[in-house]
Amino acid sequence: MIKVGVFGASGRVGKLLLEDLKLTADISVSSVYVRNSLDFSIDPSILVTADMKSFLNAADIIIDFSLPEACETLLEEAIKTPKPLVIGTTGLNPHQLNLLKQASELMPILYATNMSLGVALLNKLVYQASAALKDFDIEIVEMHHKHKKDAPSGTALTLSESAANGRNLDIDKVRVSGRDGNIGARTKDEIAVMALRGGDIVGRHTVGFYNDGEFLELNHTATSRNTFSKGAIRAAQWLSQKEAGLYSISDCLEL
Repeated sequence: MIKVGVFGASGRVGKLLLEDLKLTADISVSSVYVRNSLDFSIDPSILVTADMKSFLNAADIIIDFSLPEACETLLEEAIKTPKPLVIGTTGLNPHQLNLLKQASELMPILYATNMSLGVALLNKLVYQASAALKDFDIEIVEMHHKHKKDAPSGTALTLSESAANGRNLDIDKVRVSGRDGNIGARTKDEIAVMALRGGDIVGRHTVGFYNDGEFLELNHTATSRNTFSKGAIRAAQWLSQKEAGLYSISDCLEL
C-alpha cells in the first residue's frame, strides 16, 4: 500500500484527490498538511498536521496541488526530508523552478502543469505540427474559471514551449502574451499565448496553426477536475519506484 501525503487538500483539486484516493486500490491517504484547519471532515486515521516534518515522515509520496509560495516551502522542507513528489502546482517563478530542479537531484519529482492524458498527448501533437507546418503562424488561447490566479495557464505555457521546440526557437524570445494598440504586423516566429477568464470553465486550450488559405486547430477541453486528480494518482503510483530525477507526465504515460 502506497501512503500518500496530500499538500493543498483545501483546494479544488485537493478535495477531489482525497475522494479519488478512497476509490483507488493499493494507495491511500496517510497525511494531510494544513496551515490552520480543514473546513471539512476527514477519516480520523489520517494525520492532519501543520508540522511539515511530521507530514513528510508519515507518507511514502507527496502529491501537491497548492500555490507557488506553498510549493516553495514544500520543496525546501523536502530537501531536508527527501520524498517522491508529484507536483501539479502552476505559476512557479524561476526561483521556484530552480529549487524544484535542485530537489530532483535528491528525490524523484514528477512536475506537470497539467496531469491529464489528453494534454500530454496534445503537447506531442503540437510539437509535431509545429515542426511540420513551419510557415504557419501559431496562436494559443486558453480559457479558465474566474478564480484562477495565474495567467497564462501553466498548461498554455507548456504548449507554447512544445511549439517552440518543434522549430528550435527560444520561447522566451518569441512568446507574446498580450496585444494592444498599433503594435505593427505579426512577426514570423511569434508564438502568442492569450488568456480568457470567466464563469466556472475547468479548462480549455486551443493551439492554432494559421496559414494563407487554411488553418489547423488542436483543442483540449477538461470537463471535470477529476481528470487532474486521477492523473496525479496515476503519476504517484508510477513515480513511487523511480530513482531521483525530474520527470514529466509524458514520461509516466510513455508518450
